[in-house]
Amino acid sequence: MDNLSADQRFEKLGLVLPAPPAPLGVYKPCLIDGKYLYVSGHGPVREDKSLIIGRVGETLDQQEGKLAAQQVGLTILATIKSQLGSFDKVKRVIKVLGMVNCTADFEKHPFVINGCSELFAKVWGEENGIGVRSAVGMGSLPDNIPVEVEALFELV
Repeated sequence: MDNLSADQRFEKLGLVLPAPPAPLGVYKPCLIDGKYLYVSGHGPVREDKSLIIGRVGETLDQQEGKLAAQQVGLTILATIKSQLGSFDKVKRVIKVLGMVNCTADFEKHPFVINGCSELFAKVWGEENGIGVRSAVGMGSLPDNIPVEVEALFELV
């Protein structure tokens, strides 16, 4: 998949984007500033617009958390596609901040957020799809979602 565009790479994955979510507060889903695209925190929105709900270490195990993080990645991709029209307009991932709604004793936050990071690496390739990252645990997240991710991208 080395010579493929980001759009072609995504198509080969066979994954489906959910509808881009509308803001549930006073914020923009994303903002372009010069050559940077800032994406607000997104949750795991399914194709039917419902949210994946639960707490990692309590109602979800770490593998289910990772799948929820991948769904968050798809939700972010849906916002990018709706705003830019193409993943090819993104040059690279700069930074990902992943937040995991988890029990106090849960310690595998990076494993969970890999669900999102691995998706981005598949879309933009390992060189451009992997940026700097933080993966942290939270006592709660909005609507009891298991994962929230915000990201910063460089545009072409």
